[in-house]
Amino acid sequence: MPILAGQTVTAGQLNRMQPVPYEAIASSATAVLATTTIVDVPGATVTLTTTTPNAIYRVTGIFDVLPGATSASVLVFGFLNVNGTTDTGVAIQGLTSSMRATVSQTWRGTLAAAGSHTLKLQASLSGALGSGATIRPQNSKISIEILEVV
Repeated sequence: MPILAGQTVTAGQLNRMQPVPYEAIASSATAVLATTTIVDVPGATVTLTTTTPNAIYRVTGIFDVLPGATSASVLVFGFLNVNGTTDTGVAIQGLTSSMRATVSQTWRGTLAAAGSHTLKLQASLSGALGSGATIRPQNSKISIEILEVV
């Protein structure tokens, strides 16, 4: 909702005009084992509260990927989960070498209702692969910016 000419502006409206940052760094290594099961990246979770409906989120997810095996056809996928639903857009890393890589993805969306919201990073493999890969905690993190409407 825009602020109209001559309108009295409240402190609450002014507070919502500024972006609010959040960040969480992965707390321990996540073994992305031999399956396509999606697992949480421990520690890379933020629970926050919005005061208005339709708040906009902008998220950057960074995944520090260490291959445990190599494959020309299996990939590591990094996801954003918002309130229990996987968002579109995926961070992708191939496992064709034993080189460690830091991969990222950005997401933007709307939190339809005011209230508590949980945003977290998750990961999986695209197929079965012995020792798969590990999402390392050193550089894996979620960075969030919330923009609320006035």
